[in-house]
Amino acid sequence: MNEFVPSTERQAQILDLLTRQGSISVAEIVTQFSISEATARRDLETLAGEGKLQRVHGGALALHQAPPEPPILQREEWQSDEKQRIARATAQLIQDGETIFLGSGTTVLEVARNLKTRKNLTVITNSLPVMNTFSGLHGITVIALGGILRKSELSFIGHITEQSIRDLRADKVILGIHAISLEHGLTNDYLAETMTDRAILQMGQKVLLVADHTKFGLVSMSYVAPVEIVNTIVTDTKVPAELIEALRAKNIEMIQV
Repeated sequence: MNEFVPSTERQAQILDLLTRQGSISVAEIVTQFSISEATARRDLETLAGEGKLQRVHGGALALHQAPPEPPILQREEWQSDEKQRIARATAQLIQDGETIFLGSGTTVLEVARNLKTRKNLTVITNSLPVMNTFSGLHGITVIALGGILRKSELSFIGHITEQSIRDLRADKVILGIHAISLEHGLTNDYLAETMTDRAILQMGQKVLLVADHTKFGLVSMSYVAPVEIVNTIVTDTKVPAELIEALRAKNIEMIQV
């Protein structure tokens, strides 16, 4: 292979390698296809622009379509060890006296369980399980957002929810997400929830994303926001190092536990 092979043919072979290996470096492409580093980088930039891979420093990672998520009650045991570690680390970032928003999902629910003994905490939430977690506890004020109940997630979404969010502010927003990609940002698999998610992201001084390794390098149907909107991501140690490095290069604090 060399520079004179049509770029589309070479790029197709790069993608084939990437699919089989999961990652590929510029140096590997240079050796494999007998091309210059500049050409290898152009090929990767072209493929990244087409949404076919995830560009990282020195190479690229495979990009996969996120599968649909089953209902929240079925997901509670998935990656439970990772979720518990992520939740404990996230809870340590929250101070007594703060106003926080807790979203829906199993990892955020685990964060809520780690905050039950806090004092003078105000929790804004659209998650029915989070509301139930804090119900009757002293020292925690719950502001419950109503709206249309999304039965599979047990969360409230839609116009009524979004109107309430616009009247509220939080010190920290703690959210989960279905899929995280450098190029495609934060994406979810439920279109009707997108506008609610965007409103939530605007209400906090800081945005903390809680996500285990299975959410990274994936793209789902509905675009929510660029990754740069996030201040801190709390995750586990199974996320590829090159992806962690790429996210830190975007000024995102990465905490691995």
